[in-house]
Parts: sequence; C-alpha cells; structure tokens
Amino acid sequence: MKGTRGVRGETARVIWPSARPPAAPERYAWDLGTVAELPDVRAELRTQLCAPHLADLRDRLVLALDEMASNALRHGGGAVRASVRLLGDAWLIEVRDGAPDTPPSPAIDRDPSEGGLGLYLIAELATDHGWYCTDGAKHVWALLR
Repeated sequence: MKGTRGVRGETARVIWPSARPPAAPERYAWDLGTVAELPDVRAELRTQLCAPHLADLRDRLVLALDEMASNALRHGGGAVRASVRLLGDAWLIEVRDGAPDTPPSPAIDRDPSEGGLGLYLIAELATDHGWYCTDGAKHVWALLR
C-alpha cells in the first residue's frame, strides 16, 4: 500500500475525512454483535453478488466490508450495522457503530506486521470514503466502482 510508512496524525485524518456519502437505499444490511458473525456476512454478500461480471468487484466489496465491520466490532462497539447499497455504477459500504467520539484512526508509524492497516487498504480500494456522526453513532463509509 502506498503511503503507509511514516504517516503522521494529520495525514491520517486527511486519509479519512469527515464527510457524508451520497444517499442510496440499503440493498443488503446486517446487524452485528460479534466478529464471529463476519464469515456468514461475507458468504451472503458473495452469494448475492454472484454475477460473473461482478467477480473482481465482489472480492473488493467483501474485503472492504469485512475490514470496516471488524473495525467497528473491535473498536467501536454498541449497535453495529453494516450495509451495502447500489448507487448507479458504484457500491456504497457503510458501517455504523456506537462510538461517535472515536473517529477512524489509521495506524500511524506502525510496523505493517503488527496490523492496523485496514483503513489504508479500504482507502486504496475505494474511489471515495469518509465518516460522519449522528445521534450517538459513528458512520464509516467507502464507495467502490
């Protein structure tokens, strides 16, 4: 991934800006309580997006959804809801958790072998991404074409 070595706090905030996504109705959604539920979510999304022309996109969507949902479950807590929405020629992934006071925090000055680079990966996969807060919840989103 480009740009992860030596990233400082200000750069990390720029990588995950506070912004709202384009509006789109939920197509698929899951209310999640534990990381153990994620294999079923990944399998369901793969099944729903089974058309051959979606193969590459499907893998990127599953990876991004898994990273975002596992971050919410591990670091956000509260009522976690993950959704995937169709938006014209793009797919919007949005994950809500109960930690509005904790913005997405990309790993800074960390050896890649220690993990914590999922937000950078999502930023690389997405054409746009961000986060915002509403009544007691944080929403993290990524748009993939």
